[in-house]
Amino acid sequence: MATHLVFLRSVNVGKRAYPMAELRAVVEGAGYADVATHIQTGNLRLGSQRSAAELTAALEPLLEADRGFEVPVVVMSPEQLVAVVEDASALAEDAVTRQYVELLRAAPETEDVPVIEAQSRAGQRFVVRGRAVHLLLEDVSFHEVKAAPAAVRRAMGVSTNRNRTVLEAIAAKWC
Repeated sequence: MATHLVFLRSVNVGKRAYPMAELRAVVEGAGYADVATHIQTGNLRLGSQRSAAELTAALEPLLEADRGFEVPVVVMSPEQLVAVVEDASALAEDAVTRQYVELLRAAPETEDVPVIEAQSRAGQRFVVRGRAVHLLLEDVSFHEVKAAPAAVRRAMGVSTNRNRTVLEAIAAKWC
């Protein structure tokens, strides 16, 4: 049985509540093994023989039926998450005060990488590495970053954001 890491998008913000105990119960009730969560931002580990695509197709309707709102997911293997964390560490610079990673369901097309990275400006740099867009901030709050234009959101596809510290903690705990 393979271990999968599942990152839920936009839970426990605003009216989109999903207590982690309830998430675990729903996923265990659907027959998944080795289910665990990490903090309240929708980080889930589970065991399954299914592929990432099959898990996505099964989990999204399951979670939506339970919550009553859409819950997009990004599924990664532990090895994929370790690679993202290693990239994040390699990209860290002395001037970087905050670092976030947008986890992507799929890697962007080659022609879309410059579209995403072109969002960089003073104090904030976007770097694409595989299925992750790294946001490196220099004395800028995450909330000060301008929302990505529609073209960039389309290029990235389904994604969810975590800070580097959370991803490092998940990798240390589950990988």
